[in-house]
Amino acid sequence: MSRRLSATLARRSLLSLGFVASCFTAEPTTTAPAYPPAAEHSTAPPTAAHTSPPAQPTTVTLGKDVVKVDGHPITVWTKAPAKPRGVMVLLHGRTWSARPDFDLQVPGESRSLMDALVAEGFATYAVDQRGYGDTPRDDTGFITPDRAVADLAAVLEWVKARHPSLPSPTLVGWSLGSLVSQLTAQRHPGALSSVVLYGYPRDPDQTYAARGPQKPARKATTAVAAAEDFLIPGAISQAAIDAFVAAALAADPVRADWRGNEQWNALDPAAVHTPTLVIHGEKDPYAPIANQAKLFSRLGTPDRAWIIIAGGDHAAHMENNGPRFVHAVVEFSRRPLNPAPH
Repeated sequence: MSRRLSATLARRSLLSLGFVASCFTAEPTTTAPAYPPAAEHSTAPPTAAHTSPPAQPTTVTLGKDVVKVDGHPITVWTKAPAKPRGVMVLLHGRTWSARPDFDLQVPGESRSLMDALVAEGFATYAVDQRGYGDTPRDDTGFITPDRAVADLAAVLEWVKARHPSLPSPTLVGWSLGSLVSQLTAQRHPGALSSVVLYGYPRDPDQTYAARGPQKPARKATTAVAAAEDFLIPGAISQAAIDAFVAAALAADPVRADWRGNEQWNALDPAAVHTPTLVIHGEKDPYAPIANQAKLFSRLGTPDRAWIIIAGGDHAAHMENNGPRFVHAVVEFSRRPLNPAPH
C-alpha cells in the first residue's frame, strides 16, 4: 500500500469516528434565546446540576382551544409568535396535565417550555388528554392507549390545518406521553414531521397483561407526588418546585384512570419510520440508559438521534439545565433534510 493511500484511509477513518461521536454522544452547548447566557457558560462540571435558575423571558398570552374528537372535547393550550417558523405539539405524562408540565410560571424564572419554544419561533400546542386538566373524562371514566392515540392524531391534524404553509408538527411526548406519541407515529406517520420521545419509561421488551379496574378509582393527587420528579439537589429552585406543586394540584386534583394496558403491546420501535429524537436526563430513574439503548437501536428510521441531558432527571425540561433540552429539540426539528432521490 502506498504512503498516499495509507494517509487517505487514515483521514477517512478519523472523519468517520468523529461523525459517529457527534451523532451519539454530543450534547448541546448553546442555549435557547429565552434562557440566560449564564446557563451556557457555567463552570460547573457537566454532570453537576446548575444552581442558578434561568431568567424569566417575556411571556406570551396563553390561548385555549377545544377540539372535538368523536364528539368529546379535547382541550388544547396554545402559544405562538406573530409569524411562526415551525410547529410543536406537546403531550404530558401519567399524572399531571399540560399547563403545569409545559407552561409553569415562576416569578423571576423561566420554567415554561412553551415560552421557550415560542421564543425560538414555534407555534406551540399542549394537549390535555381525557381526564386531565380542562379535558373532562368520557362516559367510561377511563382513558386507554388506543383512545389516547386517536385523540392525539385528531389534534395533530387540526394543528396541521391551522398552519398549512409550515411543515407538519414535531410531536414531543414526555414520560407516558412518549408511549402515546410512539404509537401515534406508528399509526399516523403523516400527521407529524418528527417525534421526540422524552423520558421514555419502558423497557422495549416489556409486555402487558390484559387486566384493569372495572370502576375508576378517582384517587386524589398529593403534594408529595407532585414534587417527586425533582430529585437532584440544586437542579431547580424551591420556589419553582412550590409553584409546580400548586399548579399541578390546582389543574389535576384527581388522578386520571387508565385501563387497557394490553394495548401497549402494539409498541414496536421497528414500526417507527418517522424521524425520532430520543432524549432523557442522565439521572432519570424512569429512563435507564439500557432501555433507551434498546429503543434507539431498534427504531425503524435511520433519521434518529439520542441525547442525554447531563445532570438532568425526569423533569429536565423544567430544571436549570432546561436550555439543553430546548436546544436539542429545536435543533433536531430544524436539522437539514436529505435531498430527495432522483
